[in-house]
Amino acid sequence: MKNPLACCVPSKIKADLLLNSRLASQQRTRATSGSLDGMRKLDGGHFLMGTDSPEAFEKDGEGPVRTVLLDAFHIDITPVTNNQFREFVQATGYRTESEQIGWSFVFQGHLPPGHYETVPGAKWWCKVDGANWRHPEGPDSNIDNKLNYPVTQVSWNDAQQYCAWAGKRLPTEAEWEFAARGGLEQKLFPWGDDLTPEGRHLCNVWQGDFPVLDLAEDGYAGTSPVDAFPPNAYGLLSITGNAWEWCADWFHTSYHNHATRTNPLGPNHGEAKVIKGGSYLCHKSYCNRYRVAARTSNTPDSATSNMTFRCVRDV
Repeated sequence: MKNPLACCVPSKIKADLLLNSRLASQQRTRATSGSLDGMRKLDGGHFLMGTDSPEAFEKDGEGPVRTVLLDAFHIDITPVTNNQFREFVQATGYRTESEQIGWSFVFQGHLPPGHYETVPGAKWWCKVDGANWRHPEGPDSNIDNKLNYPVTQVSWNDAQQYCAWAGKRLPTEAEWEFAARGGLEQKLFPWGDDLTPEGRHLCNVWQGDFPVLDLAEDGYAGTSPVDAFPPNAYGLLSITGNAWEWCADWFHTSYHNHATRTNPLGPNHGEAKVIKGGSYLCHKSYCNRYRVAARTSNTPDSATSNMTFRCVRDV
């Protein structure tokens, strides 16, 4: 049976999808009670979302380029930091999913020698007992000197709980991409098309031979402080590289072809949530998804040492 969201669906189904998407957008949950401290107001408007670049991963549904209209919104200047997440935990007693199940995924290069269960097809990811947001690289690690780093080892579900406590919400994929572009049209990165203009590293990604050797030429072999690199033109920090950021949308590779282009949301169900921005593990030889239009996904209960989130608030 053909996927009802595929590009060649009958016109009646296309019309129904568009109507349902438009209604969902109009009725979307709004968050207006959170503090505006540490946030930047973006006026919204039209922008070109997605890419038709030859560098795009076609299977991820990065294209086609489409004009999207967004309402104004506020967005965190940085990802949620370890310090901010600690305040949430102290106030609520919340225990993340990784803490509840007792383990999470850690990049092999950040672990001491030993035998670890790995992920088939991605053996650089290891299942590590005791890994969680307090101990992002296993029980021998901690965040004591990393309070200004992005919180990691948080699932989409964990991020939702933080947002609810803060009176905010996760950004839609469209809001995230609009913010990341910083007003530039159809550029690969928030600053232009050159990853390292004049030899300058403007984000935290992998240099070297992935996954064997990270030269850390940008100064970091793992996550970096949220203010380690310059902001984009909207004043947003750590929007590219460092750690993937959760978005509100369910992931689909072609749903957007038939969805409303005004405040678009993802489909109303799915198996995985959109993540954007890439991380310190991204490299052009394997995963150059640190481009602003790039996208991938993970299941909402997943947590790793390279996934984080930032919040938005409606105007």
